[in-house]
Amino acid sequence: MWRLASALTAALLLAACSTTPDKQAEQTSTNTETQVETQSSGDQSGTTQGEKAETGDVQQEELDEGPEPGTQQDLVVDVGDRVFFAFDKSSLSDEAKQTIERLAAWMRENADTTITIEGHADERGTREYNLALGARRASAVKDYLVALGINPNRLQTVSYGEERPAVLGSNEEAWAKNRRAVFKVDDTAAGTT
Repeated sequence: MWRLASALTAALLLAACSTTPDKQAEQTSTNTETQVETQSSGDQSGTTQGEKAETGDVQQEELDEGPEPGTQQDLVVDVGDRVFFAFDKSSLSDEAKQTIERLAAWMRENADTTITIEGHADERGTREYNLALGARRASAVKDYLVALGINPNRLQTVSYGEERPAVLGSNEEAWAKNRRAVFKVDDTAAGTT
């Protein structure tokens, strides 16, 4: 009885598999014919319905336009949202300064935005030490932005120390990604975070 059930199951599986490619081929053929007909009929402007579906959708237009100006997504796309620090340091590298200069330009273009600068540290050191180090890192970014002409009233700082790692792990690769300052567009600004 068991062999009969196994053979029947195998036969059903083979039957199901053997019809799938034929149905797919038939569907592909039908879709291709419809697409060819659509492209050849077109409309008077010379744009096919297929092209209208690709370029005319509101969602596609929104994607083409990019994120709404002044939002966190806009900041990430145009500037990036973080800078990194050397071990036990709060001084800005040349690369960090370039990112902050782009942030200052972005903030000038988005004059209604306010930013919170989060300071972070890796897991080494005491909690208190890492909170202080995170605060120094956030302040270093804020001070450079103010030196670049950004109103300090548009900038807040907060330190999370080691409490919010970007990457979990107890190795140099993880630690390097956790020694950072992160820029967050405030909710009260032009967009949401």
